Amino acid sequence: MAHRTLFQKAGLVLATVIAVSGCASAASTPPPTATAVAPTPTAATVASASASAAPATFAFKVPSKPVTINVLDVAGNLQLTKQMMENFKAAHPEIVANITYTTATAPELAGKLQAQQAGGNAQISLVMTGTDGISAGIKNNLLTKVIPDHQDMFPGLMDNYLAPAADMQGLAQGYGIEVVYYPSGPLLEYNPSKVTTPPTTPAELLAWAKAHPGKFEYARPANSGPGRTFLMALPYLLGDKDPKDPTNGWEKTWAYLKDLGQYIKVYQTGTTATMKDLAAGTVDMLSSTTGWYINPIILGTVPKTTAIGNFANMTWVTDAQYAVIPKGVDADTITADLDLIAWMLKPDQQAISFDKGYFYPGPAVKNVTIDMAPADSQAALKGVVPATFDQWINQFPKVTSLPADQQVIAFDIWDRTIGKK
Repeated sequence: MAHRTLFQKAGLVLATVIAVSGCASAASTPPPTATAVAPTPTAATVASASASAAPATFAFKVPSKPVTINVLDVAGNLQLTKQMMENFKAAHPEIVANITYTTATAPELAGKLQAQQAGGNAQISLVMTGTDGISAGIKNNLLTKVIPDHQDMFPGLMDNYLAPAADMQGLAQGYGIEVVYYPSGPLLEYNPSKVTTPPTTPAELLAWAKAHPGKFEYARPANSGPGRTFLMALPYLLGDKDPKDPTNGWEKTWAYLKDLGQYIKVYQTGTTATMKDLAAGTVDMLSSTTGWYINPIILGTVPKTTAIGNFANMTWVTDAQYAVIPKGVDADTITADLDLIAWMLKPDQQAISFDKGYFYPGPAVKNVTIDMAPADSQAALKGVVPATFDQWINQFPKVTSLPADQQVIAFDIWDRTIGKK
């Protein structure tokens, strides 16, 4: 399986420590008690256990009564984590009475939270979001600080992440916990019957788009992983002055996107719409990522004949998704939220995030290999993941997405100067 080597470099040692020991609670709330749960062993973890491995039990705090966690997903994250949550509910009825699930787009998140918090009615207990949503949440002061306020719930957190995932956790600024990670892009996905020589540089892409107007597409960056990855990768590809400063350092990028925009018919509001356009033949090429190439093929959204290419001398712009807790959530629910997040970082639960390649590979923590994934995930990914993914991931450097404040600025500039058609 492609990319398997990335998770086997350190062996199969169970390295993630999720010993949960404490949580702030309201003064009127009785001190919760702890419950210890033995993790589900796997052949790999048992065979390679060592003196440095994690403890044999995971201690969770128990709220004064079981709570209902209302999860809002603005990143398509439930595709990766819903089974982890259902597993937690089944294993810990003393913590969780029920979990409900709703979805929205990332740009809708701030408005929803602001409305509830202004009314003193924080119905949303937990948000699963990408960097776009967490950026807006931080900017608008809508999120509960998790680190360092609840650091004791996540001992060894940074050491347990894969190195690029640890870098992405820093972007949360303590307001969320990263639960899944992937190298993302920028990649170019195309119909090989229409694109016989795929571009390998921005200049070649611009020339192709000019020769084939309306046939290249990427979605609005504020609501699209491939869209924002393409946006944030261009400063590296074009040699801009400061790839981390969209206001003063992206002169070449903004000029390029204006030129490219002359040959783009529409900017779709989300990635799924671009995939449907590719499948329908409306466009022949689009911006993509590892997961967005794999998953639509497995789901049948795009044909198996769809091809994927990379930019020469590219820099990966990594991506991640986070669990964040809105302000106004009561103490018992915060306790359950933190327990649930800790559960999702267990290696056996992390292995579920291989899924059907949506965030390929998916796991954010070390020593989680594809052979630990559910059998249906392994079967779905077999033969679909290009061998070149492993090569490119090892070959090209990786940088984080923009920090939250700069990401909001970049999206605003794009919306005002590029996205208006």
